[in-house]
Amino acid sequence: MPRGEKSLYLTFDDGPHETITPQVLDLLARYDAKATFFCVGENVARHPEIVRATLAAGHAVGNHTHNHLNGWKTGSGDYLRNIELAEAALQEATGQATVLFRPPYGRLNLRAWRSVAKRYRIVMWDVAAGDFVQDWPADQVKGNVLKHAHAGSVVVLHDSQKCFDRMLPTLQATLESFSSQGYSFKAIPGK
Repeated sequence: MPRGEKSLYLTFDDGPHETITPQVLDLLARYDAKATFFCVGENVARHPEIVRATLAAGHAVGNHTHNHLNGWKTGSGDYLRNIELAEAALQEATGQATVLFRPPYGRLNLRAWRSVAKRYRIVMWDVAAGDFVQDWPADQVKGNVLKHAHAGSVVVLHDSQKCFDRMLPTLQATLESFSSQGYSFKAIPGK
């Protein structure tokens, strides 16, 4: 992402979650911050109204497979079919095609990568907050983001139950700290 302007690209993986994603949306709205949500298809099917609310608030939505598959442990054919299942759920919920994709765990074999890149913009990150690390306290996760994020960084957080206690304080601290430094928060554009 462009490094010449004071912008951060906050991203959230694994949602939507019925209670956590709305809290994230509310917090982002307080800072006029936009973000990108990489959604798991089976969660989209359970909570289509949250995906619609995410888009209505000006955020971007991307595909994160239907069942959060590990691309190194899943054959390319099965993996690609799983992406299409997620795409179908997203299109049913939103009425539009998705152009962004993030592989769960950042893992995708070369064959699948080539196929996926023909249809989607594959989005990775340069700052992993670490909110998924169960034995890291929230202060460590916050410190990780505040220390490593800079202009143009793509920060990955998770709007999931297992990450909530570390993610929400990290998001709050990130929004406060970078807003006070004159940063804006943008959604990742499509292709």
